[in-house]
Amino acid sequence: MTYGNSLPDAYRRVGVYVGRILKGEKPADLPVVQSSKFEFVINLQTARALGLEVPNALQLLADEVIE
Repeated sequence: MTYGNSLPDAYRRVGVYVGRILKGEKPADLPVVQSSKFEFVINLQTARALGLEVPNALQLLADEVIE
């Protein structure tokens, strides 16, 4: 299981930063932006290999379940 930043959202933010730098802003002047979108992913294949059972209620909460 992992709970962390949404990768597509992070890539979008990188693009925005690059665009601002290419338009002439100094990298040191750009604000630090904290992620606002997070994802909860469960890898059932790995859990089974480790002999772990993930409750259905937890699987329903996940944004993505890897079979």
